[in-house]
Amino acid sequence: MSERTKQKAHIEFTLNGETVEVAFAPHKTLLEVLREDLNLMGTKHGCELGECGTCAVLMNGRSVLSCLVLGLDTEGRSVETVEGMASATGLHPLQETFADTGAAQCGYCTPGFLLVAKELLAANPDPSREEIKEALSGNLCRCTGYIKIYEAVELAAARMRGEEAELPRAAVYGLD
Repeated sequence: MSERTKQKAHIEFTLNGETVEVAFAPHKTLLEVLREDLNLMGTKHGCELGECGTCAVLMNGRSVLSCLVLGLDTEGRSVETVEGMASATGLHPLQETFADTGAAQCGYCTPGFLLVAKELLAANPDPSREEIKEALSGNLCRCTGYIKIYEAVELAAARMRGEEAELPRAAVYGLD
């Protein structure tokens, strides 16, 4: 084994609300550290070029593409993955509405969409459809055609504001 492969970085950061310590090869991306060293499989490998948004996570409350962030850059920071969205009381409203509206078909892109949408709703609890489209424009999906995703974010936003929001008519009757 070469000297380079023996070297390990040792860092500490907050992951989904808990302090973690991890050792890994210093060249690894955050995506690789999450999946390979911390066994969190919710963050997905996509293009690994920063073009699809599949690997989005929140770092200090802001969405980042984990394929473009070195694991070393998380030292002392807070990272949230899709595994951290649900609480002891249940799923996050975005997770519920994605399921309720059928916004996730194959589901591969869903974790990235959920975390970017969470960032949006934290900054703007009542976004317009155009603001939702803009916020999610860096996330690609090959299955849904995006309408159900936008509706899921709108529905979650309404529920998070305390409104009694219903499923879109098309979702209720399968008219999509």
